[in-house]
Amino acid sequence: MEQRKLGSTGPTVSALGLGCMGMSEIYGPADRGESIATVHAALDAGITLLDTGDFYAMGHNEMLVREALKDRPRDRVQISVKFGALRGPAGEFAGMDCRPAAIKNFLAYSLQRLGTDYIDIYRPARLDPNVPIEETIGGIAEMVKAGYIRHIGLSEVGSDTIRRAHAVHPIVDLQIEYSLVARGVERDILKTCGELGIGITAYGVLSRGLISGHWTKDSGKVGKDYRLMTPRFQGANLDANLALIDSLRAIANDVGATPAQVAIAWVAAQGQEIVPLVGARTRSRLTEALGATKVALTQAHLAALAKAFPPDVASGTRYAAEQMAHLDSEKPATA
Repeated sequence: MEQRKLGSTGPTVSALGLGCMGMSEIYGPADRGESIATVHAALDAGITLLDTGDFYAMGHNEMLVREALKDRPRDRVQISVKFGALRGPAGEFAGMDCRPAAIKNFLAYSLQRLGTDYIDIYRPARLDPNVPIEETIGGIAEMVKAGYIRHIGLSEVGSDTIRRAHAVHPIVDLQIEYSLVARGVERDILKTCGELGIGITAYGVLSRGLISGHWTKDSGKVGKDYRLMTPRFQGANLDANLALIDSLRAIANDVGATPAQVAIAWVAAQGQEIVPLVGARTRSRLTEALGATKVALTQAHLAALAKAFPPDVASGTRYAAEQMAHLDSEKPATA
């Protein structure tokens, strides 16, 4: 497995990371045994970066990761944890809390659930509108100094916030959605991160399965699947987005790969500072994703993909309107 360095001050990680959220909730029923087997298969294949969040199924995902890692050397894996999102007893989201005092509380629980003495990369899941980013990063930095956290990351914030955060403590990576149909990061955020020596961990590289080549109009109907409530998976938007797969499949056939593999390889090809996170929940999907590391896209392929998937080609926003309104990453830079 190729290795990539996260930012100028971050750790060296595998060229693909494994996003674990779907093993606990959001995308419908998941099989615990298969989830753990998938983590093991990822580690055996050379993946070292595991991404989770303390609010994924209210701690369930962290405990799942702990179980999967219990017989593995801790120093051979990097655990990335998002914090700050508040949940209610019915599972509803109830805002953000990124106060320094809350950070210590969230961290204490994560360390216990993960069964570890430290977290490799710790990041607020979203910007807390009530807490200056300087205070949030300062609170995390105290925990870095105390040895509980190795590195600080960010998630879904814009250039202005990135610069303010980085001025307080070095930021190793920004976690943000980036795919053939989600290219907003290219407006100014990639440039900002490049200037500051900050890496990118790209989630949603398959747009939550939309451009994987596996999604159909009948997908997600079993169990409670969050995707069915998002604009890109609804009505005419879904029809238009699924039609995009024809172009992707044609290019994939020419490459000798699957649409998912080409989509992942495209993100990886956007720069050595970018590490795609794949949200595989089964070993079969993981095997397919790993195949992306063997895909060599020529300049002709990249040009064809750019033509087929220009910025803003997707129909519908990537989140519902209420969530989009809280995405700091969607705000244009002022500097």
